[in-house]
Amino acid sequence: MKHLIQKGWRPTAVLILLFVLWELASRLFAIPVWLLPAPSDIWLEAINGWEQYNQHILSTILLSITGFTIGSSVGLLVAVALHLLPNVREAVYPLMILSQNIPIIVLAPLLVIWFGFGWLPKLIVIILVCFFPIAVSTMDGFRQTDRELMHYMKMAGATNGQIFRKVEWPQAIPSIFSGLKIAATYSVMGAVISEWLGANKGIGVYMTLASSSFRTDRVFVAIVLIMTMSLLFFGVITQLEKRTTKWKQEEDESHG
Repeated sequence: MKHLIQKGWRPTAVLILLFVLWELASRLFAIPVWLLPAPSDIWLEAINGWEQYNQHILSTILLSITGFTIGSSVGLLVAVALHLLPNVREAVYPLMILSQNIPIIVLAPLLVIWFGFGWLPKLIVIILVCFFPIAVSTMDGFRQTDRELMHYMKMAGATNGQIFRKVEWPQAIPSIFSGLKIAATYSVMGAVISEWLGANKGIGVYMTLASSSFRTDRVFVAIVLIMTMSLLFFGVITQLEKRTTKWKQEEDESHG
């Protein structure tokens, strides 16, 4: 905890300084609230407008977690399958890379046309943004497995399945968590983008309504909520990583 405080006071001080300058500039130049609200106006709206957006938070969280869970599972399964089937990987991996060049904001309207306005197109958007970082990170983790250790296992007569379970999978866990942390933050943004398609609830809906009515203070409240949820998801995955890879940290410390 002490280390975090020592490490984090500088960015915190810079952030506070930026807020102070923002507040002073808003008051000094009399910038209209609809154009650029001061931090104090955003804070007041966040407190006073709780009843306006609290129902939207739960909807976005539920959508994000559901899409993240499905996308992570699919990404892991695909990564394992492509790792165990090299010929299939050579054929499919380039297509995976190409698929990431299609902007989600362009694909989203097509999903509505194909699947309607229900939960399915929204989940597909989140699954797509979560799937790729996890699949790629996992496959990279498999490729970075210690070759000497694998050679030793083969010399000991281990089967491919045993090598995967005992060596490749444990060695890939740090890379998997790297992908999970990226996907966790993407899941919230994916949920917000999907809610722009025509949802009834969600931070994306709240932001759209605020923007159309020139309530810029509420737009900033929505931005703060999105950032907060992303940081919380990232923090949860980080804590899980510390607990899961404790053996790795102890191994690194012993080697150091």
